[in-house]
Amino acid sequence: MGITNGNKKVMDRQVFATDQIIFREGKPGNSAYVVQEGKVEIYKTLNDEKEVVLGTVDAGGLFGELALVDNQPRMASARATERTVLIAISRQTFEKKMAASDRFIRAILRILLGNYRSVVRRAAIAEAKLKEHDIPLDD
Repeated sequence: MGITNGNKKVMDRQVFATDQIIFREGKPGNSAYVVQEGKVEIYKTLNDEKEVVLGTVDAGGLFGELALVDNQPRMASARATERTVLIAISRQTFEKKMAASDRFIRAILRILLGNYRSVVRRAAIAEAKLKEHDIPLDD
């Protein structure tokens, strides 16, 4: 089921079951998602085994947008923690909207998101090391 604009489908509605993977870290990102209902957990896998939860996205939240902005592989994985309905925003739709925006703003956005990727990567590693030593984290 999709959302159309005339005859063109611009957004796609997708349903995920509890614990179903939406996308995996390291894979190409071709869509961003808005949570219509349900909840999504974003997590990183360190050393091919240890999962570090970066956060959750509730109804109304957006995730997966980084890969659309900077064309880098997914920096984390996403899975539904309950039955979840998502609205997928395709790369084509996103790029069309970005092309219509100011070039300066696009450049700043790419720089900010590159910095964000670096911070999240380092934070996930630090959190995993703290957990190894049973040091609690304040949320």
